[in-house]
Amino acid sequence: MTMDQERQIVVTWQDPAPAAERVKSMSGLAYLTAMLNSELPVAPIARLLGLRFAAVESGRVVIAGSPGEQHQNPIGTVHGGYLSTMLDSAVGCAVHSALEAGIGYSTVSLQVSFVRAPRPGGPELFAEGRVVHLGKRHATADGTLRDADGTLYAHATTTCLLLR
Repeated sequence: MTMDQERQIVVTWQDPAPAAERVKSMSGLAYLTAMLNSELPVAPIARLLGLRFAAVESGRVVIAGSPGEQHQNPIGTVHGGYLSTMLDSAVGCAVHSALEAGIGYSTVSLQVSFVRAPRPGGPELFAEGRVVHLGKRHATADGTLRDADGTLYAHATTTCLLLR
């Protein structure tokens, strides 16, 4: 058995504490738009996984990512955790984009259904999250994970607790 040369990846990120402090005084839409426009740093998880905001509007967010070799599972496809994280980010941020300043959220449930297994190095993927319901205590959102051609890889729903 021969072993290929070991690979490595270096990840850098900015201290998330200052941005987390700013979120308290900004609407969700303003906060996420500032990240989209590189006025605030993205969350460290986005840097770790190579995710970026592709679109931010009230009640709708699109997260883009290009899964690489480092994201594959033992059978050679992209790990479901990577896909789930993309969808969790999109549906959670969609809820966040609809919140006023001073209101936070926490995911209560996330249901992901996988439809197709992408391969590392395959097409860029886009997780689109959309708010379905925004109440006083809970919000729900749904999302899809597609490539630029519209091929569906996974879909999800979430319920978030609103923290006033």
